[in-house]
Amino acid sequence: MLIWSWPLSIEFGAALTSFLHGVNLVFHEAGHILLLPFGPLLTALGGSLTQIAVPLLCLVALARHGDRFGASVALWWTGENLLDLAPYITDARALELMLLGGATGREVEGHDWEAILRALGWLEYDRLFGQTTHVLGVAVMVGALVWGARRLRAGWIAHGPAGV
Repeated sequence: MLIWSWPLSIEFGAALTSFLHGVNLVFHEAGHILLLPFGPLLTALGGSLTQIAVPLLCLVALARHGDRFGASVALWWTGENLLDLAPYITDARALELMLLGGATGREVEGHDWEAILRALGWLEYDRLFGQTTHVLGVAVMVGALVWGARRLRAGWIAHGPAGV
C-alpha cells in the first residue's frame, strides 16, 4: 500500500490508470442501479456514494471481526477511491474525461458530477471540490498506512514474525 500510495498521491488523476480503478468502477456503476428508484440526483450521486460505501462497509465488517489490520487496508482503499473520484469531480465543467462508453462528457451531454453540481448550484466549485477530495483521499490513505503500521508493529511485539 505504501508503494502504491506515493504515485497515486502525487499525480492528480493517477488513480484512473490504477488496476483498482476497474474494481472501483464496478461498484460505482452498481450504485447508479441501486439508487435508480430515488430520482435523477440520487441516481447520479449513487455511483460515487457506493464507490465510497463499499470499502467503508468492508472496514466495518473487518473491524467487527477483530481484524484491525484488514480494516486499515479497507480504510486505505476508501482513500484511494476518493483519489479515483477527484478528477471526475474536477471535470464537471470541462467534461473532458473519457467515460465508460468511450466518449467524453461533452460528447454525451455531461456526466454524474456535472449533473450533481449543476443541480446543487455548485458547478463553479468543481475544481475546489475535486482538489479537496484528492487532499482528503491522501489524508485518509496516510492515516490508514499509520494505522496499519501500528497494527503490524503490535502484532510483531506480541507474537514475533509469526504473529504478523
